[in-house]
Amino acid sequence: MSYTMIRLLRRTVMLKPHTRSESTMTNLTLEEYVFRPPIAQWSKVIKEAEKIVGYPTSFMNLRWLLSDEFANLALHLRKIVGSNHPIMKTAKTVLYNEHNNLQPWGLIILLLSKSVASKTTSLDANHIAEQQRMLAELTEMIRTGHYIHRGLLNIPPEERKGNNDSLFANKIAILLGDYLLVTANGMLARLRNQDLSYLISTALRDLSEGEFFGPRDEQNMPIPSIPKQNKPDDFRIRCDTLPLQVKDVLGSPVREWTLRTLYNGGTLFGRGCQGAMFLAKQSVEEEHRAFLFGCHLCLAWQAVSDLQKFMDTKDMFSLVSAPVLFGLSHSPHLHTQVSSIKNINEVNYHKLKEDILNTNAVERTKLLYSEHADKAMRYVELFGDNESVRTIKSMIKNS
Repeated sequence: MSYTMIRLLRRTVMLKPHTRSESTMTNLTLEEYVFRPPIAQWSKVIKEAEKIVGYPTSFMNLRWLLSDEFANLALHLRKIVGSNHPIMKTAKTVLYNEHNNLQPWGLIILLLSKSVASKTTSLDANHIAEQQRMLAELTEMIRTGHYIHRGLLNIPPEERKGNNDSLFANKIAILLGDYLLVTANGMLARLRNQDLSYLISTALRDLSEGEFFGPRDEQNMPIPSIPKQNKPDDFRIRCDTLPLQVKDVLGSPVREWTLRTLYNGGTLFGRGCQGAMFLAKQSVEEEHRAFLFGCHLCLAWQAVSDLQKFMDTKDMFSLVSAPVLFGLSHSPHLHTQVSSIKNINEVNYHKLKEDILNTNAVERTKLLYSEHADKAMRYVELFGDNESVRTIKSMIKNS
């Protein structure tokens, strides 16, 4: 597939914007809450990081685009332009990552790998580096494939007839997601490492279990649980490969948000970082440090993303994002606005946002980001004072 096809796909998803109900901002401005650097500054950090790893990783997670299979799917995607199916928004996000969606997992994994590269012997250094690059790629593929699959719509049986755009879009989403996941699993198999396969499989288990955790609407979209007072807010991230602990989680904003984030890719990123240390033949202790670093960095990025989307005037925010959960915990009576819905589109997002802005939710989300960003900093510093570590720290500061 040529770059002409990529441009074709980009034109396809931009022919008509994804329509959403737009809410107006309150008298509180976006700049009062969102702490992010200019796009140019972030791009500069990314380019510096890519120089360290030796090639532009911005194309790494798009390698799957360069195939005849995806070219065929791109042509079919044109048929559903103008529909409100989530696959259109997903395609835009993948191809036009906005700043608040830029979470370069693969690049971080490669930088972390580079930080311990000097500790390996020159004889197998190239082989290890190639394996780590494959691990970084397949981690991003799994993440993107899962993200696409989450955009499927539950269509009632009586509507599954004739030329149904939503049904056709579902098929495209399934094919796209399956293509990425199958390709990623094939790459994992080619690494011929049973222990690494086990690590990644535990993350796949978490992704699957996360789709059944907590209350859901009729489209299987998550909705917040009933807030419970006097619930402990700490959540201990364990390094073992056992299933995540779900006891006494729902109703506690920090615990519920943390578990949902870990389910939704946090452990996958952590296992990717841990796997890079495993391939580099590092100690079990360093593997665990890498896992905890990945989890806390993912949590920090999610907190930033949640706040930015919550303050956005154009997009609907997630009902299980940190600001919402903190707001409901502060004022439990607000839960009545989401308690009886069958579909998240029924929620009055404008009113809910105004009510939440009258709580301490925004400040608590900021503190949540700071807590996890600081922990990620401390863990990555354990890998030494070198160019790769300094670059990772710069990426955390500028996230």
